[in-house]
Amino acid sequence: MANRQMAPAPENHLRLSWHDTQMMATLSPQTVMDYFCRKSNPFYDHQCNNETIRMQRLGVEHLHNMLGLEYILLHVAEPILYVIRKQHRHNTAEATPIADYYIIGGTVYKAPDLANVINARILNTVVNLQSAFEEASSYARYHPNKGYTWDFSSNKVLSDKSKSDKKDANGAKDENSGTLFQKQRVDMLLVELLRKFPPPIPPTLQNMQQPLQPGQLPSAAGADGAASNAAGDNHATGPLDIATESIDMKPPPEKKTK
Repeated sequence: MANRQMAPAPENHLRLSWHDTQMMATLSPQTVMDYFCRKSNPFYDHQCNNETIRMQRLGVEHLHNMLGLEYILLHVAEPILYVIRKQHRHNTAEATPIADYYIIGGTVYKAPDLANVINARILNTVVNLQSAFEEASSYARYHPNKGYTWDFSSNKVLSDKSKSDKKDANGAKDENSGTLFQKQRVDMLLVELLRKFPPPIPPTLQNMQQPLQPGQLPSAAGADGAASNAAGDNHATGPLDIATESIDMKPPPEKKTK
């Protein structure tokens, strides 16, 4: 039996990307087609009509008069997005789209078709449903007397643990939210403001703080303050006067009989 060589699987262009660092900075609507038609681009088919007119040094307008595979600039959103379409031209007015490619920031990607998008969405849905069923089946318990029951105690323990971990993390974040310098910054500013702009001292306190020289009489304000203090002292001794009167009102001592 003859050995048969397996044909290599076709490369999936949806997983590929390409860019040319030498021409990325000079991309524009006039140069983007030359950028896409580089020989190192894996998305470019060298047997297309674009390569023919490039070899013949003809203009892009000659593509409408040729039949076969061609690439056209479909959409431009300067300076970052360019969309190029691969299509098969049947005549000057009819062409069948084959694939779309988009260039973002100088990197070329192949746009997925509708079938690939639907397959990817269905695959994600199936994977999520499978993980949900597996998690739900892990909570099922069987007992000969009770039959099948649900036991979510392990899930509750895990949820409580996750909540406590989050609480501890938030507490540590609050504790480490500011440095010692940041916490004492307000006090430092207040002390500095008090030192630069001290509050005014009332005149009466200034006179009381100044010591009297020998032979110097107190000022009028000082005399008034002393008089007010004396009046206050007289009023403050009111209870003492009452106590003195009560002491003087004691009856005399009784005489002893002989």
